[in-house]
Order: sequence, then structure tokens, then C-alpha cells
Amino acid sequence: MDIATIVGIISGIGLIVSAILIGSSITLFIDIPSLLIVLGGTAAAILIAYPLNQVLGVMGFAMKVFMFKLPKQDELIAQLVDISNKARKGGLLSIEGDIASITDPFLSKALQMTVDGVGTGVIASIMQKQIMLSREQHKIGSDLFSSMGSYCPAFGMIGTLIGLVQMMAALDDPSTIGPKMSVALITTFYGSLFANLFYIPMSDKLKKRSGEETQNMTLLYEGVISIREGEHPRLMEDKLNVYLTASGKAPAPEK
Repeated sequence: MDIATIVGIISGIGLIVSAILIGSSITLFIDIPSLLIVLGGTAAAILIAYPLNQVLGVMGFAMKVFMFKLPKQDELIAQLVDISNKARKGGLLSIEGDIASITDPFLSKALQMTVDGVGTGVIASIMQKQIMLSREQHKIGSDLFSSMGSYCPAFGMIGTLIGLVQMMAALDDPSTIGPKMSVALITTFYGSLFANLFYIPMSDKLKKRSGEETQNMTLLYEGVISIREGEHPRLMEDKLNVYLTASGKAPAPEK
């Protein structure tokens, strides 16, 4: 569970609701037709812009915003060093028993290919393709939410124009001008709210998730290639510790 995301959404909604309640009733800002225009219009535009299978996967992308946990890089390095030490002492076949206990399918598949004697170039090519596909998958989610963030304010403006047209058509009754203008502006409010509190931040979060996951996968890639090539575990550890300094973490002290 990403606490920062939950806190951000709750605090954002809380502050907006508090500001509304200070000056008026919350019911003044509830309008079903306006919600239908903004959310329905955005959903329709997304269906036009993206293939159906990607749209249906929006919940999966959303879950990555709220539920996402990556192993710590120092733990990955320690795991790779341990495997490297074992392979250096007993040969590559000696690590086969450890593969079943590895939960990361990216790492376990690469190590299995290593044990099976697959060439370094083939392993490198397969792992690089998997990294690229993972990055593209994250980009689809990020682009989808970014598009929703763009469409929402636009449909909010469309709703406002609809409300203004209805207001102009009823100018002969001055008592309806105020309520109709209020409803027209609420649609713009909904468009801006959903775009800036949900969709755009979720797109930005997925971009960050993609960077973090890609960095971890690249770390594992370099570690597996070092193991396959029989590189000294200490040298491999020094190379991989660069990822810790790049992310602002201090490398683990040498034993």
C-alpha cells in the first residue's frame, strides 16, 4: 500500500470539502448531469483513443498506483552476491536449488537460463527485451491517465457551454439565471478536480514506478550477466553498488 498516495488523495479531498463547507453547503456542489458529462465524456474519449484491451486494463494500472512494492536494491545486491559466491565455488549448477525460492520471475528465469548453459548474448537479449516490454507497459498506463487528465477539463468546459446555452434560453425568467450559471460552472469544477487530483498525479506516479522497476530490472540484468561470465563477486558488488549511490542510498559497509 502506497501511504503517500492515500494521504494525498484524502488530504486533497478533505481540504476542498472543508473550503466548500466554510462558505456553503456541500449539496450545492453535487450535480449528477455534470458528473455524467465529465466522467462519461472522458470514458468515451478514452475508448476512441485507446484499444479496448488497454482501456479494460485501467484498473490494473490504477492498482499499481495504490498497491506497489519493489524489493530494496541493497537486498537484491546481497542476494546476487550470495548467488555469485555459490556459483564461483561450486559452479553454475550449484545454484539450481536456489532458483525455486526466488519470487521474482525475471530473476529466476534468467538464472535458470544461466544454469541451463544458455549463452551470455542470448540471456542478455531476452532480459533486455523484458525490460523494454515492462517499460512500454508502464508507459501505456501513464499515457492513459495523462490523456484522461487532458480530456476531463475539456468535457468540463463542454458541460459549462451546455449550461450557458440553457441559461441563455431562459433569460425571460431572471430567477433561473443564478441556478443555471451555478450548474454550468460546477461542470468545469468537476473537470479540473478529477484531472488535477486524480488522473494527472496518477500518471506521474506511474512514470516514477516505471523508473524504479526498470532500475531494479537493470540491476538484476547486470548481476546475472556477471554471474554468467564468472565475474568475481566483489567486483560485481562494487558495480551494483552504483545503483545505491544513484538513488541516494549509501552502499552497505564491506564485511
